[in-house]
Amino acid sequence: MTDTTRFADYGVVVTGAARGIGAATARRFAQEGARVLVTDVDGAEAEQTAAALRDDGLMAQALACDVADRASVEAAVAHAARAFGSLDVLVNSAARCTPDTPLFEDGSDEAWADDLDITLTGPYRCCRAALPHLAATGRGAIVNIGSVNGVQDFGNHAYSAAKAGLGSLTRTLAGHAAARGVRVNLVAPGTVRTSAWEGRDAELDAVCPLYPLGRVGEPEDIAAAVTFLASRDAAWITGTTLTVDGGLTAVNTGFHGGTRGRGSA
Repeated sequence: MTDTTRFADYGVVVTGAARGIGAATARRFAQEGARVLVTDVDGAEAEQTAAALRDDGLMAQALACDVADRASVEAAVAHAARAFGSLDVLVNSAARCTPDTPLFEDGSDEAWADDLDITLTGPYRCCRAALPHLAATGRGAIVNIGSVNGVQDFGNHAYSAAKAGLGSLTRTLAGHAAARGVRVNLVAPGTVRTSAWEGRDAELDAVCPLYPLGRVGEPEDIAAAVTFLASRDAAWITGTTLTVDGGLTAVNTGFHGGTRGRGSA
């Protein structure tokens, strides 16, 4: 059961929040008392998500925000701080993942640059704009949405490089921001059932046995981890990566299944 007061009087910005992990995270914060700005490059979808929260009696606004554009990011942060009276939490969920070309050498500079710009430089822009506001509250927190792609090979060269970079940015910014009273952490999800997998249920079913816990993740699994790291329950945690992946990166289920427990590597 959620604590409906854990984030009372908090102002929260979530990027990429029109759907999937971002939308579930915005809902979880709002359910726990926060005033949430739902941002997304698709402003109409962001408004639909915020409207659904308001229909449930929760406090949410929406604003179109393109994390690839510095002015757009700064406008969103300023709007939240003004509308809510403070900005206490930033969640960087917006990302871009371009499918790999069959041959690495056929990849384009444009696709590489676009993935890095949205997935890595976008959070950099958001953190840069939000940090003074977060520092002013005395309880500020940044939670970045990374990926297991940032720590192991699951394909998607540019996206994986960007997520690995986001892990590094999380650590370096945590070191800088600690003296200003701001904590910075990262959640690294495994496969999560979002709209990106729409119509691909057979593929999701096929990967379930690779997960020690026997299933892929749901957006709510990630939202629960994000809100924990943003809360005072995590007051002595900064610069860390919390892997939320059903045991995928801890246990080699394929190896275990192949050896049937008869031997070691």
